[in-house]
Amino acid sequence: MKALPTDPGSVTIYDVAARAGVGIATVSRALRGSAPVSDATRAKVLAAVAELGFRPSHAGTSLAARTHAANGIVFPDLSGPYYAEVLLGYEETASRLGRSVLVLATHGREDPESSVRDLARRVDGLVLLGRTVPDHVIEELSAFGLPVVVVARPEVGAVDSIRADGLTAARALGEHLAGHGFRRIAFLGSPEESPDVAERWRGVREGLGKHGIEPTVTPCLFDEASGTRVAAALLAGPERPDALVCANDEIALGAIVAAEAVGLRVGVDVAVTGWDDVMAARHARPALTTVRQPMRTLGSLAAEVLDQRITGHRTTPRHESLATDLVVRDSCGTHP
Repeated sequence: MKALPTDPGSVTIYDVAARAGVGIATVSRALRGSAPVSDATRAKVLAAVAELGFRPSHAGTSLAARTHAANGIVFPDLSGPYYAEVLLGYEETASRLGRSVLVLATHGREDPESSVRDLARRVDGLVLLGRTVPDHVIEELSAFGLPVVVVARPEVGAVDSIRADGLTAARALGEHLAGHGFRRIAFLGSPEESPDVAERWRGVREGLGKHGIEPTVTPCLFDEASGTRVAAALLAGPERPDALVCANDEIALGAIVAAEAVGLRVGVDVAVTGWDDVMAARHARPALTTVRQPMRTLGSLAAEVLDQRITGHRTTPRHESLATDLVVRDSCGTHP
């Protein structure tokens, strides 16, 4: 039998469910009385609650009763054009649906999970982007009745999800680079930090692998300064890559700066590619080969899907995958 937590405040709904031998959704229904639960099951849940000293958070006990006409959206970070575009799409649709928006960024917070739970007390539903909090927090909020939508991360239980299909376009990008004759290819990004980036890395490897090419991966934060720093180190190495595949456009724009600083011509001496197709990618010189993803549509659809759950127009999970497109420009050079 699972040992009792030494601190009652550390007891979670998962501890209660394990002790009672039921799922967390059953615990939630038993405590809220919002759906039929047998007397025997409710008794087991209440006994487990008493034994463990479980104290449901306000975020859990008040979810079913709230009517704030406000939605919450949680980002890993608010810097950069990608998040700005997603937020614009989200806010436009939420406003049309008559809802205000509360925004939270988890970057730099000592306790992101507590911050997200606190936001959950003040909204009718929540959208979470990327790996802002662990799956168990999302499952906990959903089990207590809060409508939740995850964006740009794998599906979590019965929670609605929206993502962009990066695998197909990443494979096409890998094959495109192979067609140029590039063989020493470096991927700049941190796949372990982002499900989207992990998918891009996988797709590029698969596309290049068809031609017997194995790229390398170098960890890199998702901003222009990091792209410049990491690319400069790679380009100064003993085996200089002939192509830099960057996890987003910001890294790629930084890589272009690094290449020019050491006298390399982008599109001639070294290729650089990005991801997202932000405005700067189109106006860079040379213009950046990248993958366009529907950033505003991601945000807009998230607001729409969340509203369906809040209003009760839909009770079954919805999982959407949006297409992305390879955009070939001059930063790869002239195709043979």
